[in-house]
Amino acid sequence: MSKPEFIYVTYIETTPEELWQALTDGDFTERYWFSHRVASDWSVGSDYRFTLEGENRLEGKVLISDPPRKLAYTWKGCAEEYRRERVSRVTFDLEPRGEIVKLTLTHDNLDEAGVTLRGISEGWPMVLASLKSLLENGQILGIPRPIAAQEAIRA
Repeated sequence: MSKPEFIYVTYIETTPEELWQALTDGDFTERYWFSHRVASDWSVGSDYRFTLEGENRLEGKVLISDPPRKLAYTWKGCAEEYRRERVSRVTFDLEPRGEIVKLTLTHDNLDEAGVTLRGISEGWPMVLASLKSLLENGQILGIPRPIAAQEAIRA
């Protein structure tokens, strides 16, 4: 039996290099990921961590780092409700298409009835819409911070 997966595709008016930076730079992620800051050196095998106000929220290992084309890492929520779930995987494929970049997010190896699958179904679209808005218009989505922080944790 195959594991569930979540796939999301969007097109962003930017360059692959700018999109790569947005995905991997903590100062940038804090802006569109509703105050969540990522930290890693992004070399294969390295740890990464997403924090919110200094508290670890997500963590894992870098699996693929091919700037500015492909990034993959394991995904494990740090809160208690995630401890029984398997470690899942997030993959970003960046494909230049003239003046835009096709971004394909695949989140797989998910537990069928797990908290992560339920959360990312709402969280990833919100995070990626905010990323797109920031890169194209210089503004994040106007989602109230308490709601956005709660949803982004699920992503």
